[in-house]
Amino acid sequence: MKFSFFSNDIAIDLGTANTLVWMKGKGIVLNEPSIVAYDRTTKNVIAVGHEANAMVGKTHKEIRTIRPLKDGVIADFEIAEEMLRAFIRKVSQSWQPVRRVVICVPSGITEVEKRAVRDSAEHAGAKEVYLLAEPMAAAIGVGLDVHEPVGNMIVDIGGGTTEIAVIALSGIVSDESIRVAGDEMTDAIVQYFKRKHNMLIGERTAEFIKHEVGSAYPVEEDVIIEVKGRDLLEGIPRMIEVSSADIRESLQQSVQLIIEAIMNLLERTPPELSADIFDRGIILTGGGALLKGLDERIARETRLPVHIADDPLTAVVRGSGKVLENLQDYSSVLLKSKRY
Repeated sequence: MKFSFFSNDIAIDLGTANTLVWMKGKGIVLNEPSIVAYDRTTKNVIAVGHEANAMVGKTHKEIRTIRPLKDGVIADFEIAEEMLRAFIRKVSQSWQPVRRVVICVPSGITEVEKRAVRDSAEHAGAKEVYLLAEPMAAAIGVGLDVHEPVGNMIVDIGGGTTEIAVIALSGIVSDESIRVAGDEMTDAIVQYFKRKHNMLIGERTAEFIKHEVGSAYPVEEDVIIEVKGRDLLEGIPRMIEVSSADIRESLQQSVQLIIEAIMNLLERTPPELSADIFDRGIILTGGGALLKGLDERIARETRLPVHIADDPLTAVVRGSGKVLENLQDYSSVLLKSKRY
């Protein structure tokens, strides 16, 4: 019995930190952390997404919580496949098989990594799998006409990678992909507390601090916050107060690396497209675009206008959804990969 008439078409932003799923005719139907909790002995998956995220740092020795993606690519093939299967099951009824899937991947992905993503999606039940570069998806998601002979610069700061690309005529003219993004910033905060205060804080605490008081450029008024953790010298719980200026200092290196990558790409951009970027500016997407003052800092360093996209967190999945709805019109923007 064939179900193709009832089949679902979905687009997936398979991110290091979060996975978003867009369904044809419904829009964004899932936005959950890319985290899996599984039994160490049997390798059986216990929870995915929000449920698994609630377990981070609080499990006993029999349960492990991991992110199956690292730096934007699959690090644990089996667990990534189980996570994809679970997410697809959440958004589609069992009697409606997923037919077409568009998956967003980093622009600097290798052929082996492309094949790993494609195979994971196929094993999770997809019939046709299309790959789309994240900066291209972000450009389409923010409403740019990527078919035009005009240069646009996109900086997509995700969890594992920062994707920077100059786009024109349905293609990526030049790009830069660095493995410095939201996760690196979170880790920088953890290391700062170890180094400066001899205190260990958890990943979730560091993430909260980054969202609440993290900044890339001096803010009007510094905020003082209380942070709880474990004293590394005495081994007992402890609380200290830190300012937003301290957190800004801890993020300095990560922010500088992103700016250097943008400058490197600007140096390699053809002069005609540089003129377009001078007029249009740089567009920031991804969760990292929400770091306070980042747009001001980049604008100061590059002397170019910098715009934060509307709802930057969902720009990539919205763009991949548009591609899925108009596969024929956007066939030229899809990544080509060799078949083995």
